[in-house]
Amino acid sequence: MTAPDHEIPLRQILAENVRLLRTGIGVSQEDLAVQAGFHRTYVSQIEREKVNLTLDNLAKLAEALKVTPAKLLSPPKTKK
Repeated sequence: MTAPDHEIPLRQILAENVRLLRTGIGVSQEDLAVQAGFHRTYVSQIEREKVNLTLDNLAKLAEALKVTPAKLLSPPKTKK
């Protein structure tokens, strides 16, 4: 089963949400990595869609950003 062309790939959604949330709270990639218990370059790889997160790491990332894992995977609201 393939996704329709109009759907945004999940890694892209995650990358955009992490970047928006992180910059929204004024935290650097390195600081977020430390808060989540990741290597300092891991957040950069997430934001560039280069890694496939485990559910455990998704949960750690969400906790560090103070959101639910579902929030990180939810497509951005479209403007009308």
